[in-house]
Amino acid sequence: MDFWTVFYALSFYLATLILVGRLAYKIYQYARTPAPLKVPTMPAPLTQGGVVLRVLSEVILFKSLFRSNKWIWLFGMLFHGALWIVLLRHLRYFTEPVWTWVVLVQPFGKYGGFVMLIGLLGLLARRIFVERIRYISSPSDYLMLILLLVIGGSGIMTSFVTHTDIVQFKAFMLSVMYFDFFNWQPLPTDKMLLLHLTAVILLMIIFPFSKLLHAPGVFFSSSRNQVDNAREKRHVAAWALKKFETQQS
Repeated sequence: MDFWTVFYALSFYLATLILVGRLAYKIYQYARTPAPLKVPTMPAPLTQGGVVLRVLSEVILFKSLFRSNKWIWLFGMLFHGALWIVLLRHLRYFTEPVWTWVVLVQPFGKYGGFVMLIGLLGLLARRIFVERIRYISSPSDYLMLILLLVIGGSGIMTSFVTHTDIVQFKAFMLSVMYFDFFNWQPLPTDKMLLLHLTAVILLMIIFPFSKLLHAPGVFFSSSRNQVDNAREKRHVAAWALKKFETQQS
């Protein structure tokens, strides 16, 4: 068993442990954080069903972003939409036999990588050329975009230029997924594939410590997930109610 096979297998285990563990902790933290006030962004829904529709419209359609800036919305939609198709295409490396609907996604995912790159380049150009955005951008903002560009670019290269042995790569990923410890199938050592995997592992490790946590965080946003019923029902955070009861007793 060669060095790269062992190195990347262990790296995937470590990255997955960090990603899942930290992500679970942050979601638990978000869920446990009380909202001290009724602060839904107006106009706000009056029913819980309306709240669900509102959150879904933000997650799927980026409704508020569309209202504020059409160009950012366009590049954001291109990136996120293409990213989902590309991720669904990658399920073929983790399923045997490959599910029928995953097979149908393959041609769309193959060229979806180009759409993803266009969206990322648009978002990067915004941070570079729009002065007020450049002023508030931190190095981590650029790092995330560059890392995603490396992942997308190297992925396209493995498909259209270097032509990686995907059959062997799938065998490697399945052996890793099924915890076939130190009996992993050999990993193809194409330089472009190794670059792609390195960038993916780095993103997995960085993701739960970065601004990319807005992905799960949007579901816990008080300005999005509250019903506008302040007049009908007084909102009291659990911790405030407990403190009040303690003072009364």
